[in-house]
Amino acid sequence: MASKIYQDAISALDGLVFDGMTLMCGGFGLCGIPELCISALRELGVKDLTVISNNAGVDGFGLGLLLENGQIRKMISSYVGENKEFERQYLSGELELEFNPQGTLAERCRAGGAGIPGFFTKTGVGTVIAEGKEHRDFDGETYILETGLVADLALVKADIGDDQGNLIYNKTARNFNPVMATAGRTTIAEVERLVRTGNLDPDHIHTPGIYVQRLLAGEHEKRIEQRTVTEAD
Repeated sequence: MASKIYQDAISALDGLVFDGMTLMCGGFGLCGIPELCISALRELGVKDLTVISNNAGVDGFGLGLLLENGQIRKMISSYVGENKEFERQYLSGELELEFNPQGTLAERCRAGGAGIPGFFTKTGVGTVIAEGKEHRDFDGETYILETGLVADLALVKADIGDDQGNLIYNKTARNFNPVMATAGRTTIAEVERLVRTGNLDPDHIHTPGIYVQRLLAGEHEKRIEQRTVTEAD
């Protein structure tokens, strides 16, 4: 069996990236983001990206690196309030935005990974989110149709992975990563620790290795998005 392990993010991305591709990036805020692969994408210069991610990082870090480099054409997101460059590009018309309620975005990724082309939800009915979408009544309640999402490439970040790509996420980093890992035509996982197959308790695995095609380990900055402290008395 061919090895899934790559030495670094550049080599892991080799042959998979192209202009105009659709990309899923796991993470919530700056927690659990595939920061090594994001930095490598900036270095590779691939452009006109459609990026599916809960948010767009912050200025100068995470997906903010790709935004400031003009590599993202469209964001499919839920929350983007921490990035001034995102705001500037959106208001100037440089960046296309498809807003999703957070739970809807997670379910769209899960549905895509499960091979479900669409589902009905009450979330967003009567708001701008529902404009242009099919409406249908069930038991006297109105629902709107949302489509499942898939991507050319999914990038996820885990705490531990083994040789076969089985992944365990650490606490809050188990956010959008598991559902996105299933919804990429190809999935790359970056991990903090890499162990030999057989060292992970099967009952603790969050993402089975069948969903992961490439794997790399490395040091992560894990920057804090907002630091709140109290002043000493």
